[in-house]
Amino acid sequence: MRRFDLAVTCVCCALLGYFAWHAWKGPRGYPYQHGLEDKLAMLNQKLETLTEQRSRQEAKVALLRPESIDPDLLDEMARRTLEMTKPGDVIAFIDK
Repeated sequence: MRRFDLAVTCVCCALLGYFAWHAWKGPRGYPYQHGLEDKLAMLNQKLETLTEQRSRQEAKVALLRPESIDPDLLDEMARRTLEMTKPGDVIAFIDK
């Protein structure tokens, strides 16, 4: 009976060691989890940035809706699109 108890104990310790090793060093272990947490933080930051950009774009689009057209924005976009200026405007060329 003692040999059987010893064998069961050894097998249980081996299984416990196997799962413990995979928890620490395996492909889905703790280091992998920390990497996922870092990636999640980076993606959350990117989401915040994109949400802010979208809010700015929605505000700009709202200014161009027929019920609330901003004359300055309309004038600016028309000048940029048509590449025209008013008489008396100063034009500065910038090389990129």
